[in-house]
Amino acid sequence: MAPKGKVGTKGKKQIYEENEATLKFYTRVILGANAIYAAVNFLVFYSSSTFWTWVSLFKDHNLNCECPQIGLNVSGFKTLLRLLWQLLLVFALAVYVGSYRSMAAMAKPAFADDGSLLDGGIDLNMEQGMAEHLKDVILLTAIVQVLSTISSYFWYLWLLAPARALYLLWVNFLGPWFMAESPSAPEEVNEKKQRRQERRQMRRF
Repeated sequence: MAPKGKVGTKGKKQIYEENEATLKFYTRVILGANAIYAAVNFLVFYSSSTFWTWVSLFKDHNLNCECPQIGLNVSGFKTLLRLLWQLLLVFALAVYVGSYRSMAAMAKPAFADDGSLLDGGIDLNMEQGMAEHLKDVILLTAIVQVLSTISSYFWYLWLLAPARALYLLWVNFLGPWFMAESPSAPEEVNEKKQRRQERRQMRRF
């Protein structure tokens, strides 16, 4: 499990050590997910390449490898599938690099000339912090990437990330902003009523 800091005030040395442990943990998560993804895809392509070698031999003997019932060129389908896996791998790597570099920049420590620690950086284990969302994105991407070795449809689970972002945007910013404007109209009506009543009272006097 990822290291969690103690609740309460923490010193800069403790923050620095916990940040280093957190970055190492998520480095292992990223490397592990990519190792599993690469190993499974290599085995699939290796076994399929052996099959396609035999297909090409039959094709050289004027045997057509297209399926007339489906109208699908198997070699073209294999190329398309390989391209899809490569694009998804690039997408996952971009998410990993962006999230990890952001965490590393947040946790960057500051040292004095004599090597003593001046600042341990932002606490990556702080609850409700930006780092918590970045860690969730890394974990979600790793889980989806590993599950995608079973079926590519698991990549749709990554849509949970933008859905979560929209939810937080509404709860923390858009929702309160819209709700804050709605009571203003009744207040204006009440002020107008008070002014009318004051005018009527002044006329009576």
